Amino acid sequence: MDWEQVYFKYSDFIYRYILFHVRKKEVAEDLTQESFYRAFKHIHTFNHQASILTWLVKIARNVTYDYLRRKKLIHFFRLGKKDVVDDNAILPADQIVKNDRIVQLYEALSTLKTHYQAVIILRKINEHSIKETAYILGWTEAKVKSTMARAFAALKVEMLRRGKVMDEYNQEFEILRHVERSEVTRNASLVKIKLRHSKKRS
Repeated sequence: MDWEQVYFKYSDFIYRYILFHVRKKEVAEDLTQESFYRAFKHIHTFNHQASILTWLVKIARNVTYDYLRRKKLIHFFRLGKKDVVDDNAILPADQIVKNDRIVQLYEALSTLKTHYQAVIILRKINEHSIKETAYILGWTEAKVKSTMARAFAALKVEMLRRGKVMDEYNQEFEILRHVERSEVTRNASLVKIKLRHSKKRS
């Protein structure tokens, strides 16, 4: 396995997954590198039970949760508008509306149980399959299905409390994925640059 090729192929995805949880670019960069280091160190344990990406996400999840536990930040972050909209950027009206909707969705997600948040992130935002989600979380596929149903029902209730019908917010997951991917396009290259510099020094 060409490990450098694996890194350059999947580091953006892993960075985005971690950034979604920690919301700090520098921390996400460090945890991305830690995730790949841990994966490289334990590459002998990869048995092709899942795809290499799914295996990496499982490792990244463990690394991220270890960090959050150390920082006592295991609860889902609360996001303010300043975290979504760049104050220095002039956004068109429709983009501002989209960001307002995303903030409301984040706020609703932040009220859910941690395992509800985890399954929603993996299924609705990262778009993992039921089988992949089960592998990452260490659950059965039946548990993923039942937990996702309860999680989505709980999210729907939270949105209704905010005067929003959940069906309208299915599109918000797509908007959220687009925002997160745009963030990665701007920032994930920093992780790769660090790797190149590290290789040059070695």
